[in-house]
Amino acid sequence: MLRRILWVVVGLVVAWIAACLILFAWPPAETGAPARADAIVVLSGGLNARLDPALELMRRRVAPVLVVSGAFHGTHWKKARRLCAGAYHVRYRVLCTEPHPFSTQGEARMIARLARQHGWSRVVVVSTTFHLTRTKLLVRRCYAGRLWLVGTHEPWWQLPQEYASETGKLIVQLTVQRGC
Repeated sequence: MLRRILWVVVGLVVAWIAACLILFAWPPAETGAPARADAIVVLSGGLNARLDPALELMRRRVAPVLVVSGAFHGTHWKKARRLCAGAYHVRYRVLCTEPHPFSTQGEARMIARLARQHGWSRVVVVSTTFHLTRTKLLVRRCYAGRLWLVGTHEPWWQLPQEYASETGKLIVQLTVQRGC
């Protein structure tokens, strides 16, 4: 009996690891940036792991507008705060906004609202790779335009914690919080 329980537990762990690899390590999402878009949105934009790739896309002139979400949410996000304060000379428009609530769902609503206000139909969203599956789900619920996702990487030692957290959040989004 104990052996069967052990095999079931091992099987469940292996299944969860496989699901994490499919959903979070190699997410089934349209990834990569197009040649042109209306805006690039960086989620939790103060995280340099996300902000730097978004800035690289802006240097390549993929879009005329950079949206930095939640730059003032964390006091340690100095680079994003300086960018939002106009401390850098850039050739593009920078919009810094705080989503309500400060969550991926709040950011999806923010993207839809900004797209309606500015007439955007082509948006690139930059987030961490493990976050792209849920990001696509939530943004698609709120925004009907063309969407590209660009994934950035986290240090490998943080991934087990992130995968566990993302699994729980994805389950909630698929079962309880099903709307925009």
